[in-house]
Order: sequence, then C-alpha cells, then structure tokens
Amino acid sequence: MAREMEEKRINRSKAHSIFIENRERITINGVEDVESFNAEMVILVLEDGFLAVKGDDLHINKLNLDEGQLIVEGLIIAIDYTDSEGLGGQGGGLFGKLFK
Repeated sequence: MAREMEEKRINRSKAHSIFIENRERITINGVEDVESFNAEMVILVLEDGFLAVKGDDLHINKLNLDEGQLIVEGLIIAIDYTDSEGLGGQGGGLFGKLFK
C-alpha cells in the first residue's frame, strides 16, 4: 500500500498541462527548463522528457520556471514529445529528427 502511494506521488510530480488557443498561443505548465528556442521551434525540458513546439514567428511571452509556466505566441504548427532516452544516438530521437 505504501508503495502504491509512492508511485502515485511520482506520477503526479510528472504532470504537465498544455492549453492551445486558436493555434496562436500555447500555455504549458510543468516546464523545468528551456533547452533552446528560435522563431521556428521552442524545445522544453519536462520532468519525464522533452517537448518541442514548432511554428512560425514564435516568441516567448512569459517564462516562470519557479511556477513551471511558459507562454509562447506565434503560429503553432505542431508539438512533439520525446523521452530523455530519445535524445542520444546518431540520427535518432528528437534532435536527430528535427535537425536532419
């Protein structure tokens, strides 16, 4: 029983949320860090992996790492998840796919 409660706490700590408004504004909660960003892509660090927001004319409107909140504005084209294991290797994972 104690083990189940511990697992639920671990799963809850990995929680994040995404809210997209009209493909023009995305609010993400549960952000630990911003790996990189430019006008076409923002790569975020979540507790259980990475999230890439792809688009045009993207800019960070708000970043509060203490609260884990990020707001990006611009044309949102796609979002892409990968786990932390997916970043290594040659041509594999998020960066291999994104920067071919």
